[in-house]
Amino acid sequence: MEAYCVKCKAKVEVKNPKDVTMKNGRPAINGTCSKCGTKVFKIKAKSDK
Repeated sequence: MEAYCVKCKAKVEVKNPKDVTMKNGRPAINGTCSKCGTKVFKIKAKSDK
């Protein structure tokens, strides 16, 4: 799974990805950047539940 890292300014591979559900019910992925270790967050499509 890839997500955008703000610190690296690039799409990076997510390390330790966890499926989470936001308050509004949308699915998302929470994890860390494989390059710098910063937290990354990616909102999944509604159909990816």
